[in-house]
Amino acid sequence: EKIAGPAFTKDEGYTYSGRSGASGELESNIASGEISPNVFESVGGDNITPLEPKFTTWYIQYASTQIVVAYNPNSKYASDFKAYANGSKPLSGLFTLMQTPGFKLGRTDPNIDPQGRAFIYMLELAQTHYNLPADTVSKILGTSDFGTANSSQIFAESSLDATLQSGQLDASSAYLNQAIQLHLSYITLPAVINLGTPADKDLYKKASVTITTKGKKSTKHGSPLAIDITTIGSPTAAGTAFVAYTLSPTGRAEYTLGGYTLITPKIFGDASAVPASV
Repeated sequence: EKIAGPAFTKDEGYTYSGRSGASGELESNIASGEISPNVFESVGGDNITPLEPKFTTWYIQYASTQIVVAYNPNSKYASDFKAYANGSKPLSGLFTLMQTPGFKLGRTDPNIDPQGRAFIYMLELAQTHYNLPADTVSKILGTSDFGTANSSQIFAESSLDATLQSGQLDASSAYLNQAIQLHLSYITLPAVINLGTPADKDLYKKASVTITTKGKKSTKHGSPLAIDITTIGSPTAAGTAFVAYTLSPTGRAEYTLGGYTLITPKIFGDASAVPASV
């Protein structure tokens, strides 16, 4: 909203307006006709494929991010967080700290938000990677039902960062790009658990969570946190231009500054349906 949109308008001349939210929630809003965007950007293609073939038949993967643990620098655990962040304390201790009674953790709903699922995948991978006790994840999440939306830890994606910054939380899930753009204090995690490295996709797949969508249960598996883009409905000149701009050297440079990792763009689905200008 502050960088890419205005830059697109300045360079291409089209007006821009955007709506942010959990990718799964936005997908449902598109499917129901509540919103009709020209372009849809999602974390993970599994929030785009349910819209095929009615709304789109393709998407392009062009960048990635990773899960970090954001923290409030005024938390009573701030010195511990800083020690985990700078490596002066072994990172395995972070997962013990998050089990502390009274520790205030924030995350998003795994049923509708890729970040909510990714945070759980990260915890499961950490439990294995650091040889932590088998109940580590359930103690951190405060439940053995990882897919539940009924938890005091769960906040809307749009309010989670503000809740952390206001001091109501000690720590929260976050994407690296969020932490950078919102100037959050954060702890980076190793590639084997942060879901940020495409080469580790087979490892990430070992983590899973069962979610409920529209009354139906399904099991989702960990995967690299790829950023995907597509047009919705009949491609418009402005929408097509926005996708082309996003994938241009100028657009990709903006994503680099925003904390994303660029990957070679790859088309999924019907490549013949991708507008020629894209």
